[in-house]
Amino acid sequence: MKAVIQRVSKASVTIEGKKVANINSGLLILLGIVNDDAQEDIQWLSNKIANLRIFSDDKGVMNESLIQAEGDAIVVSQFTLHAGTKKGNRPSYIKAAKPEIAVPLYTAFVKQLEQDINKTVQTGEFGADMKVELCNDGPVTIIIDTKNRV
Repeated sequence: MKAVIQRVSKASVTIEGKKVANINSGLLILLGIVNDDAQEDIQWLSNKIANLRIFSDDKGVMNESLIQAEGDAIVVSQFTLHAGTKKGNRPSYIKAAKPEIAVPLYTAFVKQLEQDINKTVQTGEFGADMKVELCNDGPVTIIIDTKNRV
């Protein structure tokens, strides 16, 4: 499981002209899933994201987590995070999990994150053509891969 986490002052997701997710201060999380991802990856990644100290405290130091900052979150499925680009100029997405595997894991990740931050997490729509808008705050962008925990 791979996530690109962006601290935002605002973010939204629009599908076919309809805004389906909209937050102010918080995190926009792009989530890519592979076939061998499991519940252990979900729990570890959700906990890591919920507790990552990337929000400014009252002294302007990145010292607070999403929980402490009482921020919101949007999770967007992003199979292109697992693009293979070693050969040629056309990316290969062979590593990305097929919907029958990815959708249940994506849904479980969103539910786990909701539990970890104790608030509703907004989402895009799995497999949809989405327009994602954001104002990256900082900018702060962090990539986390559950296969590289060491």
